Amino acid sequence: MSDPLGIAVIGCGTISDQYLRNLTAFADLRVLFCADLDTERARAQAQAYGVPGHGSAQEALAHPGVELVVNLTIPAAHYDVAATAIAAGKHVWNEKPLALDPDTGRKLLEEAADAGVRLGCAPDTFLGAGLQTARRLVDAGHIGVPQNALALLQGPGPERWHPHPEFYYRRGGGPLYDMGPYYLTALATLLGPAERVAAVARRARDVRTTGAGPGAGTEFPVEVDTHVTALVEYQSGPVASLVFSFDSPLPRNGFLELTGTEATLALPDPNTFTGPLRLRRAGTDDWTVIEAEGSTAGRGLGVLDMARALHTGAAHRASAELAQHVLETMDAIERSAGSGQFTTIGGAFDIPAPLPEGWTSGGPGEGGQRGPGAPHGPHANVTSG
Repeated sequence: MSDPLGIAVIGCGTISDQYLRNLTAFADLRVLFCADLDTERARAQAQAYGVPGHGSAQEALAHPGVELVVNLTIPAAHYDVAATAIAAGKHVWNEKPLALDPDTGRKLLEEAADAGVRLGCAPDTFLGAGLQTARRLVDAGHIGVPQNALALLQGPGPERWHPHPEFYYRRGGGPLYDMGPYYLTALATLLGPAERVAAVARRARDVRTTGAGPGAGTEFPVEVDTHVTALVEYQSGPVASLVFSFDSPLPRNGFLELTGTEATLALPDPNTFTGPLRLRRAGTDDWTVIEAEGSTAGRGLGVLDMARALHTGAAHRASAELAQHVLETMDAIERSAGSGQFTTIGGAFDIPAPLPEGWTSGGPGEGGQRGPGAPHGPHANVTSG
């Protein structure tokens, strides 16, 4: 049995529960340190998940066993934390978005390449059973030639339930940058790179109110557009119609359909790791339900895939290049909405290979053994494959 890869989690806010629950359960990984600006919060999370170390980000990077940093800070801090970790010789997994703008994202990619370390980025939901099953169905020709996609995410906004919702309405937030990556990443892994976009955007109000937690009733400013409608054209030919909104009293989450020449595929919510899927073929009036096959372990699968790729030298699937293209797409949507014109999209990437059949996380309920290509020994000097 090989040694697990040493992990530090920097940023112990709400999303860290989902990550820590899984990262501490994967046999290929060992979470050694929890860090946060609020060191008491870091201590509480370390204690809750059995992590031996806690403290500041600087202490996390100085830990001799830490080889990969999972950066769960707010979007405005993604670059600074990731760049500091890269400079310290650590591999980095960033929560989405990769950075606040494409120029900063490209800079981060260059710094990782120069340092010879890996850089990955959320979302990793496309590695879950639902979207992996969709990938196999599309690759096998079950919908024919892909023609168009429809994505819809709308609701009243996260301030109703999140105790600290302000960052959702600052640069790097809003429905486009917060929720858009799930839909755009899913489509990118199915259709490849996007080429150009036309979009419009609106903001329903300039002030919102926290609805939960100790700050309930507190007003805060809105700095980003909160309703975005976009038409995206892909290099391979298909087009996608997208709506991302925090301005709707009626919630509709997880709507994603892909239509081809032979059938329409209703995908599961791209912010989840499960199924099922539904397929409706041309000439029929009914949907066929298709159960999802694959891992449903949840957030952290991309970190696990990175760790295993470090051992084998293969490319990790939730790559920074994929995340950079999604960032370029969101930036193009913003620019198109501002200019009223079609806008081209940059950021080349290779469509990640599907997970091999039978791939498991090795976590509880998925075999409990280390998966194929489990890492061993120090990896701080391993370059990307």
